[in-house]
Amino acid sequence: MSLVMPGAPISMPTERAITKERESSPAKRDLRLDLFRGLANWAIFLDHIPNNLVAWITTRNYGFSDAADVFVFISGYTAAFIYARRMAAQGYLAGTALLVRRVWQLYVAHVLLFVFYAAAIGYVAQDYGHSHLLDEFNVAGLIEQPVATLTQGLLLRFKPLNLDVLPLYIVLMAGFAPLLMLMMRAPDAALAAAILVYVLARHFGWNFPAHPSGGWYFNPFTWQLLFTMGAWAALGGASRAQALARSRMILTASVAFVVFAFIVTVGARLGLSALSPMFNVLSEKTNLAPYRILHFLALAVIVVHLVPRNWKGLDSKLARPAIVCGQRSLEVFCTGIFLSFVGHFILEMYSDRLLTQIGVSVGGILLMTAVALYRTWSRTLDARSPNAPVTQRNQPEKGE
Repeated sequence: MSLVMPGAPISMPTERAITKERESSPAKRDLRLDLFRGLANWAIFLDHIPNNLVAWITTRNYGFSDAADVFVFISGYTAAFIYARRMAAQGYLAGTALLVRRVWQLYVAHVLLFVFYAAAIGYVAQDYGHSHLLDEFNVAGLIEQPVATLTQGLLLRFKPLNLDVLPLYIVLMAGFAPLLMLMMRAPDAALAAAILVYVLARHFGWNFPAHPSGGWYFNPFTWQLLFTMGAWAALGGASRAQALARSRMILTASVAFVVFAFIVTVGARLGLSALSPMFNVLSEKTNLAPYRILHFLALAVIVVHLVPRNWKGLDSKLARPAIVCGQRSLEVFCTGIFLSFVGHFILEMYSDRLLTQIGVSVGGILLMTAVALYRTWSRTLDARSPNAPVTQRNQPEKGE
């Protein structure tokens, strides 16, 4: 392997592949990624509202994987897609600096969400006499030991309920630069290393410590595999696996596995005691059970067949809200987490009727979409040069 000076242009097969892709599709973005990440953000919002019948439309009720798997995989894909190009064009040092900047943005977003989320829960618990919310949302420590608990929160070791995905994303992005450098030269070796870490973590019980006890709900040592798989797919893995994914045998096996997961999951949700232990093992979330990965890959194979890249529905007005939410994923995710508590508060304090559940769910999605549309519009203002004609603007890359 030749040495590359930081900041120097990189000449490698991945760079040539990137250039070839740009020439063949200079301005075409795979909107399927945005569509499904937007849908994943909506599903995460719905799933985080307790006793919400509308959440039965989300995939977690019908299989081993759920919206979190989709979110992490697509995040790895888009991170590799964006920062591999930056490294190829500007060098490793510049690409790493951009990654560090993104990690800082994610961390600041998490801290702001943490503060507003905890403050809202504390306000409702004290002013409305619902002290049980402090324990239910795991923020009692902020009342009993505010300094120590806040410090642990800033270190990502303490997390209120439902604030687990963003810290995972921060950690995965923080360690992504060396992995991406390896993947740009030897993508299969990088994927093999991620698989090895996954196996060792599950075998030896590796996890990040949480406060006041236990480990992270999303174990970074195992969930990094799904993130790496997304990056591997972005850097040529998807193209090389396309023939396999489109084979009739693989499609048949994928459909059969999805049906099997459907039977087990629905049976467990309906209270069939014989299926509940099997579901808990096959869908284990903390350490990313292998069957979760298989289920996600099976769904991906089916989606590739049903939703091709040039599917006309991607350009429809009906798909636009989900796509724009996927493109402004960070802002939409943070908004959805906060709104999930607001929805929980409304259903508990005022009414839990089905009509209210529908109103809370639809209203939350509309607000998330409004935030995404506003951020998209505001970024076009930032990208436009004050001295340039209106038609000349540097569009920021989406999907980070």
